[in-house]
Amino acid sequence: MTATVRHMGAPLDDIIVIDLTRALAGPHCGMMLGDMGARVIKVETPGGGDESRGWGPPFVGPQEDPISTYFLSCNRNKESVTLDLKSADGSAMLARLVARADVLLENFRPGVLDRLGFPIERLHELNPRLVVLRISGFGHDGPEGGRAGYDQIAQGEGGIMSLTGTDPAHPQRVGVPIGDLLAGMYGAYGVVAALHERNRTGRGRVVRTSLLASIVGVHAFQGTRYTVAGEVGRAGGNHHPSICPYGLFECRDGIIQLSCGSQGLWEKLATDFGIDPLAPGFATNRERVENRDAVTAALNAAFADHDLEELLDRMAQIGIPAGRVRSLDEVYDWEQTRSQGLVIGVDHPVLGPIEIPGPPLRLDDNPYAGGRSTHLPPPLLGEHNDSVRAWLDSLDA
Repeated sequence: MTATVRHMGAPLDDIIVIDLTRALAGPHCGMMLGDMGARVIKVETPGGGDESRGWGPPFVGPQEDPISTYFLSCNRNKESVTLDLKSADGSAMLARLVARADVLLENFRPGVLDRLGFPIERLHELNPRLVVLRISGFGHDGPEGGRAGYDQIAQGEGGIMSLTGTDPAHPQRVGVPIGDLLAGMYGAYGVVAALHERNRTGRGRVVRTSLLASIVGVHAFQGTRYTVAGEVGRAGGNHHPSICPYGLFECRDGIIQLSCGSQGLWEKLATDFGIDPLAPGFATNRERVENRDAVTAALNAAFADHDLEELLDRMAQIGIPAGRVRSLDEVYDWEQTRSQGLVIGVDHPVLGPIEIPGPPLRLDDNPYAGGRSTHLPPPLLGEHNDSVRAWLDSLDA
């Protein structure tokens, strides 16, 4: 029998999001909601807009009004309106938007939105069904609540830098703003949960997350390693602290990554390359972790006369998870990346047809990445001022 899949539209195509955020954490959250079909109206300050519009190089487009590729990375599937929230007109427009919205995103420092005349109480007076997401640096309360948050500072304060790098003496930030990105992801997750709850209660609620919370939230086994076992994890380079062999190894013309997550895989690998898998210090995962340098040296010696491509083929044949370390150009040109919808084409109003990274989710009844059949390019500053006002006027008529 052949199953017929009925296209149901984008999951969030009945949701309106007002995005007051800037930089990366909040915009990434808004973009995720937009990818799933929500109408996301990005509110920016007149004149300059989101700070990330000025972050670069690289910039592209006309020299007199260049476009930041940073901004392009986190603002697809949005409209842009400019409002001076300190003015009577800007305040009135925001109130009109809030009354029609399902979600409001904000990452002002705690108290700023209150001073602009929009405390939570007023937001819910204007719209009792409104879900509000508040993203902060270190949380809205506690002894350091309200502290300004920037990604690299949060990476350090949240411990992720102490786990990253070649050794404990050389902490290293993650190569992307991981605290911002994770806060955006957790925020989107919280918003969707609150929207689901609203279906039962009829009322919106406030959802909070922070850069600190997002980083602590992904400590995973390193967290329980300390809270339960009392061990403090430290940076250990490109090898897993609890599994061996699992990491980066040398071969004749480069490097290869291997992941032996089970005893069976280790025995296959060792036997195929002439290593005794049950030798003293090698027999169990615990022994191998304790003798990691010896295991690594044995594998590096075994791989020394083999090229990367040969090793990858051989690992595939014997069933050992393995891979190369790709540069970003290699990733975006890779057929597998493109087959997953991770590169999408949009028609930018200034740049014309461009390719940008695509949504990381796919739905089974949609051949495109995300929940949409087409994607909107990141907007120009104030590009939708007239259309959004016209839409509000039509609703109020």
